[in-house]
Amino acid sequence: MFKQVIVGVDQHQGGRDAITLAKLLVASDGELTLAHVYLGDPTLTRPSGGTFGAGERKRGRELLTAVRDESGVDAKLLCTASSSVGRGLHEVVEAQGADLLVVGSCQRSFIGRVLVGDDTRDALNGAPCAIAVAPFGYSQHSAVTSEIGVGYNGSPESVHALAVARQLAAEQGARVSAFEVVLLSAYPFGPDSGPVDTAISAFVDQARARIAALGDIEPHAGYGGAAEELALYGASVDLLIVGSRGYGPIGRLVHGSTSQRLTRIARCPLLVLSRAAPQLNRGNESVVTAAAVDG
Repeated sequence: MFKQVIVGVDQHQGGRDAITLAKLLVASDGELTLAHVYLGDPTLTRPSGGTFGAGERKRGRELLTAVRDESGVDAKLLCTASSSVGRGLHEVVEAQGADLLVVGSCQRSFIGRVLVGDDTRDALNGAPCAIAVAPFGYSQHSAVTSEIGVGYNGSPESVHALAVARQLAAEQGARVSAFEVVLLSAYPFGPDSGPVDTAISAFVDQARARIAALGDIEPHAGYGGAAEELALYGASVDLLIVGSRGYGPIGRLVHGSTSQRLTRIARCPLLVLSRAAPQLNRGNESVVTAAAVDG
Protein backbone atom coordinates (compact mmCIF):
# COMPACT_ATOMS: atom_id res chain seq x y z
CA MET A 1 0.00 0.00 0.00
CA PHE A 2 2.74 2.47 0.95
CA LYS A 3 5.04 3.45 -1.90
CA GLN A 4 7.89 5.25 -0.15
CA VAL A 5 8.73 3.85 3.29
CA ILE A 6 11.40 5.17 5.64
CA VAL A 7 12.61 2.86 8.42
CA GLY A 8 14.36 4.36 11.44
CA VAL A 9 17.37 2.23 12.38
CA ASP A 10 19.78 2.49 15.30
CA GLN A 11 21.98 0.07 17.18
CA HIS A 12 19.08 -1.24 19.26
CA GLN A 13 16.50 -3.97 18.69
CA GLY A 14 13.82 -1.49 17.60
CA GLY A 15 15.41 -0.96 14.18
CA ARG A 16 15.24 -4.67 13.37
CA ASP A 17 11.62 -4.82 14.54
CA ALA A 18 10.77 -1.81 12.36
CA ILE A 19 12.27 -3.44 9.25
CA THR A 20 10.15 -6.56 9.77
CA LEU A 21 6.98 -4.44 9.99
CA ALA A 22 7.97 -2.26 7.04
CA LYS A 23 8.28 -5.33 4.80
CA LEU A 24 4.62 -6.11 5.52
CA LEU A 25 3.36 -2.59 4.80
CA VAL A 26 5.37 -1.58 1.73
CA ALA A 27 3.63 -2.00 -1.63
CA SER A 28 4.90 -4.68 -4.00
CA ASP A 29 6.28 -1.91 -6.21
CA GLY A 30 7.26 0.29 -3.27
CA GLU A 31 10.69 1.32 -2.03
CA LEU A 32 12.29 0.95 1.39
CA THR A 33 14.93 3.31 2.78
CA LEU A 34 16.81 2.48 5.98
CA ALA A 35 17.67 5.74 7.74
CA HIS A 36 20.04 6.34 10.65
CA VAL A 37 20.07 9.70 12.43
CA TYR A 38 22.95 10.69 14.66
CA LEU A 39 22.93 13.76 16.87
CA GLY A 40 25.01 16.68 15.75
CA ASP A 41 25.24 19.73 13.54
CA PRO A 42 24.33 18.75 9.96
CA THR A 43 26.98 21.17 8.65
CA LEU A 44 29.66 18.90 10.11
CA THR A 45 28.85 16.29 7.47
CA ARG A 46 30.08 18.62 4.74
CA PRO A 47 33.61 18.10 3.34
CA SER A 48 34.79 21.20 5.17
CA GLY A 49 33.46 19.90 8.49
CA GLY A 50 35.43 18.23 11.24
CA THR A 51 36.28 14.58 11.75
CA PHE A 52 33.36 14.06 14.17
CA GLY A 53 30.76 14.39 11.43
CA ALA A 54 32.70 12.22 9.02
CA GLY A 55 33.29 9.55 11.67
CA GLU A 56 29.67 9.43 12.78
CA ARG A 57 28.49 9.24 9.20
CA LYS A 58 30.88 6.36 8.46
CA ARG A 59 29.75 4.42 11.54
CA GLY A 60 26.13 5.04 10.60
CA ARG A 61 26.66 3.68 7.10
CA GLU A 62 28.40 0.61 8.49
CA LEU A 63 25.49 0.02 10.86
CA LEU A 64 22.92 0.36 8.08
CA THR A 65 24.85 -1.97 5.79
CA ALA A 66 25.12 -4.61 8.51
CA VAL A 67 21.42 -4.36 9.39
CA ARG A 68 20.40 -4.57 5.72
CA ASP A 69 22.56 -7.64 5.18
CA GLU A 70 21.24 -9.23 8.37
CA SER A 71 17.59 -8.66 7.43
CA GLY A 72 18.02 -9.57 3.77
CA VAL A 73 15.90 -6.60 2.70
CA ASP A 74 16.31 -4.67 -0.55
CA ALA A 75 16.62 -1.08 0.62
CA LYS A 76 18.46 2.17 0.10
CA LEU A 77 20.63 3.48 2.91
CA LEU A 78 20.63 7.03 4.27
CA CYS A 79 22.63 8.46 7.16
CA THR A 80 22.13 12.01 8.36
CA ALA A 81 22.80 14.35 11.27
CA SER A 82 20.15 16.32 13.12
CA SER A 83 19.45 17.97 16.46
CA SER A 84 17.14 15.07 17.42
CA VAL A 85 16.27 11.66 16.05
CA GLY A 86 12.62 12.61 15.52
CA ARG A 87 13.48 15.80 13.64
CA GLY A 88 16.04 13.98 11.53
CA LEU A 89 13.55 11.28 10.53
CA HIS A 90 10.96 13.93 9.63
CA GLU A 91 13.54 15.69 7.45
CA VAL A 92 14.31 12.41 5.68
CA VAL A 93 10.58 11.75 5.14
CA GLU A 94 10.07 15.17 3.59
CA ALA A 95 13.19 14.97 1.43
CA GLN A 96 12.20 11.54 0.11
CA GLY A 97 8.49 12.32 -0.24
CA ALA A 98 7.71 9.27 1.90
CA ASP A 99 4.18 8.25 2.85
CA LEU A 100 5.13 6.03 5.80
CA LEU A 101 7.70 6.16 8.59
CA VAL A 102 8.32 2.94 10.55
CA VAL A 103 10.05 2.91 13.94
CA GLY A 104 10.52 0.49 16.81
CA SER A 105 9.05 0.96 20.26
CA CYS A 106 11.07 2.57 23.03
CA GLN A 107 11.89 0.23 25.92
CA ARG A 108 13.37 2.80 28.25
CA SER A 109 11.92 3.24 31.71
CA PHE A 110 9.77 6.27 32.54
CA ILE A 111 12.78 7.99 34.13
CA GLY A 112 14.89 7.13 31.10
CA ARG A 113 12.31 8.72 28.81
CA VAL A 114 12.39 11.90 30.87
CA LEU A 115 16.17 12.13 31.10
CA VAL A 116 17.24 10.79 27.71
CA GLY A 117 14.17 11.32 25.56
CA ASP A 118 11.88 8.92 23.76
CA ASP A 119 12.80 8.60 20.07
CA THR A 120 9.50 6.88 19.29
CA ARG A 121 7.54 9.75 20.84
CA ASP A 122 9.70 12.32 19.05
CA ALA A 123 9.12 10.58 15.71
CA LEU A 124 5.36 10.46 16.34
CA ASN A 125 4.98 14.13 17.24
CA GLY A 126 4.71 16.44 14.25
CA ALA A 127 5.12 13.60 11.76
CA PRO A 128 4.54 14.66 8.13
CA CYS A 129 3.26 11.18 7.18
CA ALA A 130 1.68 8.05 8.61
CA ILE A 131 3.73 6.25 11.27
CA ALA A 132 3.92 2.55 12.08
CA VAL A 133 5.37 1.39 15.40
CA ALA A 134 6.67 -2.16 15.78
CA PRO A 135 6.45 -3.74 19.25
CA PHE A 136 9.64 -4.82 20.97
CA GLY A 137 10.85 -8.21 19.73
CA TYR A 138 8.58 -8.19 16.66
CA SER A 139 11.41 -9.34 14.37
CA GLN A 140 11.89 -12.49 16.45
CA HIS A 141 8.45 -13.88 15.59
CA SER A 142 6.68 -14.83 12.38
CA ALA A 143 5.20 -11.59 11.04
CA VAL A 144 1.78 -12.32 9.58
CA THR A 145 -1.31 -10.21 8.99
CA SER A 146 -4.47 -12.31 9.23
CA GLU A 147 -6.61 -9.70 11.04
CA ILE A 148 -6.43 -5.91 10.91
CA GLY A 149 -8.15 -3.93 13.65
CA VAL A 150 -9.39 -0.34 13.59
CA GLY A 151 -10.10 2.14 16.36
CA TYR A 152 -13.55 3.33 15.30
CA ASN A 153 -15.82 6.08 16.61
CA GLY A 154 -18.09 6.90 13.69
CA SER A 155 -16.25 10.09 12.73
CA PRO A 156 -15.27 10.80 9.10
CA GLU A 157 -11.65 10.23 10.12
CA SER A 158 -12.35 6.77 11.51
CA VAL A 159 -14.43 5.93 8.43
CA HIS A 160 -11.29 6.63 6.42
CA ALA A 161 -9.24 4.46 8.79
CA LEU A 162 -11.62 1.64 8.00
CA ALA A 163 -11.08 2.24 4.28
CA VAL A 164 -7.32 1.99 4.76
CA ALA A 165 -7.77 -1.24 6.73
CA ARG A 166 -9.97 -2.70 4.01
CA GLN A 167 -7.39 -1.88 1.36
CA LEU A 168 -4.56 -3.45 3.35
CA ALA A 169 -6.72 -6.49 4.08
CA ALA A 170 -7.53 -6.95 0.40
CA GLU A 171 -3.84 -6.81 -0.48
CA GLN A 172 -2.78 -9.23 2.24
CA GLY A 173 -5.76 -11.58 2.37
CA ALA A 174 -6.70 -10.52 5.89
CA ARG A 175 -10.02 -9.89 7.62
CA VAL A 176 -11.02 -6.60 9.25
CA SER A 177 -12.51 -5.89 12.66
CA ALA A 178 -13.24 -2.61 14.45
CA PHE A 179 -13.47 -1.55 18.08
CA GLU A 180 -15.36 1.38 19.57
CA VAL A 181 -14.54 2.55 23.09
CA VAL A 182 -17.55 3.81 25.03
CA LEU A 183 -16.71 6.82 27.20
CA LEU A 184 -19.39 7.73 29.72
CA SER A 185 -18.38 11.39 29.50
CA ALA A 186 -19.89 11.39 26.01
CA TYR A 187 -23.33 10.30 27.25
CA PRO A 188 -25.67 12.46 29.34
CA PHE A 189 -27.29 10.84 32.38
CA GLY A 190 -30.59 11.91 33.87
CA PRO A 191 -33.03 10.72 36.51
CA ASP A 192 -34.61 8.35 33.98
CA SER A 193 -31.34 6.78 32.82
CA GLY A 194 -31.65 3.82 35.16
CA PRO A 195 -28.73 1.99 36.84
CA VAL A 196 -25.33 3.00 35.49
CA ASP A 197 -24.29 -0.62 34.83
CA THR A 198 -27.39 -1.16 32.72
CA ALA A 199 -26.77 2.07 30.81
CA ILE A 200 -23.16 1.13 30.10
CA SER A 201 -24.21 -2.26 28.78
CA ALA A 202 -26.78 -0.60 26.51
CA PHE A 203 -24.22 1.91 25.18
CA VAL A 204 -21.72 -0.87 24.44
CA ASP A 205 -24.40 -2.87 22.60
CA GLN A 206 -25.31 0.22 20.56
CA ALA A 207 -21.65 0.79 19.64
CA ARG A 208 -21.26 -2.82 18.56
CA ALA A 209 -24.45 -2.58 16.47
CA ARG A 210 -23.15 0.56 14.71
CA ILE A 211 -20.05 -1.31 13.60
CA ALA A 212 -22.00 -4.41 12.60
CA ALA A 213 -24.16 -2.24 10.34
CA LEU A 214 -21.06 -1.37 8.29
CA GLY A 215 -21.05 -4.89 6.86
CA ASP A 216 -18.13 -7.36 6.42
CA ILE A 217 -16.52 -5.95 9.62
CA GLU A 218 -16.28 -7.95 12.83
CA PRO A 219 -17.74 -5.65 15.52
CA HIS A 220 -16.25 -5.08 18.98
CA ALA A 221 -16.93 -2.50 21.68
CA GLY A 222 -16.06 -1.92 25.31
CA TYR A 223 -16.16 0.60 28.12
CA GLY A 224 -13.09 2.15 29.74
CA GLY A 225 -10.03 4.23 28.94
CA ALA A 226 -9.46 4.59 25.20
CA ALA A 227 -5.79 3.58 25.12
CA GLU A 228 -6.18 0.73 27.60
CA GLU A 229 -9.23 -0.76 25.86
CA LEU A 230 -7.65 -0.46 22.43
CA ALA A 231 -4.46 -2.09 23.71
CA LEU A 232 -6.44 -5.06 25.06
CA TYR A 233 -8.29 -5.33 21.76
CA GLY A 234 -4.98 -5.09 19.91
CA ALA A 235 -3.83 -8.30 21.56
CA SER A 236 -6.25 -10.17 19.28
CA VAL A 237 -5.24 -8.55 15.96
CA ASP A 238 -2.04 -8.45 13.89
CA LEU A 239 -2.14 -4.71 13.12
CA LEU A 240 -4.06 -1.92 14.85
CA ILE A 241 -4.88 1.25 12.91
CA VAL A 242 -5.61 4.40 14.90
CA GLY A 243 -5.27 8.13 14.46
CA SER A 244 -5.14 11.35 16.36
CA ARG A 245 -6.90 14.70 16.26
CA GLY A 246 -4.12 16.85 17.63
CA TYR A 247 -2.99 20.25 16.46
CA GLY A 248 0.43 21.59 15.61
CA PRO A 249 2.02 24.64 13.97
CA ILE A 250 1.86 25.07 10.18
CA GLY A 251 -0.52 22.18 9.76
CA ARG A 252 1.74 19.64 11.49
CA LEU A 253 0.14 17.29 13.92
CA VAL A 254 0.98 16.68 17.56
CA HIS A 255 -0.50 13.31 18.30
CA GLY A 256 -2.92 13.05 21.19
CA SER A 257 -2.73 11.12 24.40
CA THR A 258 -4.35 7.93 23.09
CA SER A 259 -1.87 7.28 20.28
CA GLN A 260 1.02 8.41 22.49
CA ARG A 261 0.06 5.94 25.20
CA LEU A 262 -0.62 3.17 22.71
CA THR A 263 2.97 3.35 21.46
CA ARG A 264 4.00 2.20 24.95
CA ILE A 265 1.31 -0.35 25.80
CA ALA A 266 0.05 -1.72 22.46
CA ARG A 267 0.40 -5.49 22.15
CA CYS A 268 0.62 -5.50 18.35
CA PRO A 269 2.04 -3.32 15.55
CA LEU A 270 0.42 0.10 15.50
CA LEU A 271 -0.32 2.23 12.42
CA VAL A 272 -1.05 5.88 13.25
CA LEU A 273 -2.58 7.99 10.49
CA SER A 274 -2.36 11.77 10.58
CA ARG A 275 -3.92 14.77 8.87
CA ALA A 276 -0.43 15.86 7.89
CA ALA A 277 0.17 12.64 5.99
CA PRO A 278 0.16 12.56 2.18
CA GLN A 279 -2.86 11.13 0.39
CA LEU A 280 -3.23 7.40 -0.19
CA ASN A 281 -4.79 6.24 -3.43
CA ARG A 282 -7.36 3.50 -3.70
CA GLY A 283 -7.73 2.94 -7.44
CA ASN A 284 -9.38 6.12 -8.71
CA GLU A 285 -10.37 7.16 -5.18
CA SER A 286 -8.17 9.55 -3.20
CA VAL A 287 -8.54 9.73 0.56
CA VAL A 288 -6.90 11.86 3.23
CA THR A 289 -5.01 9.95 5.89
CA ALA A 290 -6.55 10.71 9.27
CA ALA A 291 -8.21 8.40 11.74
CA ALA A 292 -9.49 9.96 14.94
CA VAL A 293 -9.55 8.19 18.27
CA ASP A 294 -8.03 11.06 20.23
CA GLY A 295 -9.30 14.43 21.21
